[in-house]
Amino acid sequence: VPPPDYLKIIYEAVRKAGGLCIADEVQAGLGRTGEAFWAFENWDVVPDMVTMAKGIGNGAALGAVVTRMSVAKGLAGRLHFNTFGGNPVAAAAGLATLDAIEAESLRENARNVGGHLKNRLLEMQERRQLIGEVRGMGLMLGVELVRDRQTQEPARDEAHEVVERAKEHGLLVGASGIFGNTIRLTPPLCFTKDDADFTADCLDRALAEIESRTR
Repeated sequence: VPPPDYLKIIYEAVRKAGGLCIADEVQAGLGRTGEAFWAFENWDVVPDMVTMAKGIGNGAALGAVVTRMSVAKGLAGRLHFNTFGGNPVAAAAGLATLDAIEAESLRENARNVGGHLKNRLLEMQERRQLIGEVRGMGLMLGVELVRDRQTQEPARDEAHEVVERAKEHGLLVGASGIFGNTIRLTPPLCFTKDDADFTADCLDRALAEIESRTR
């Protein structure tokens, strides 16, 4: 999660150099952060282009780009061909997804359930020495694992073991990040508090099993 003024500084520098600011909302958009429909809105910036995919089709193959008219005019007189562009089935799925996000208050759900899950993870951090940091917004959270909280040595192998042990307990998660030591949690926006508790319990059990072995 970037600092409050980080994106404003970056946007200003990019535009000063004559570049375009592109917000990749493929994973973070559509209400996932809980507070806004687009993640960039949390930092009070306005990009020149926004890309979206994955969640916008709710399983259907769909991607889209929204841009300023001044940028779009740059394509005038140029050929941009897309075999499957405007696919009616995918477009219908996208429209239905947008309707469902609003009708089912999924942004609010991401905020509430995501906050509940984050609190469970923070409580777990007090008991599990492998957890170096819990971060994120809404239903886009990361649990960074370290071997030593003082040195912050990445616990990459342990993170991948957590992934495998969690799978045995019925939970599918992944490990990512620069050092591959961050457990990534990006569940569906319809996630419930019961689902969040199940997630936290599975991770707690996996971490307990690993820590008991290293004592």
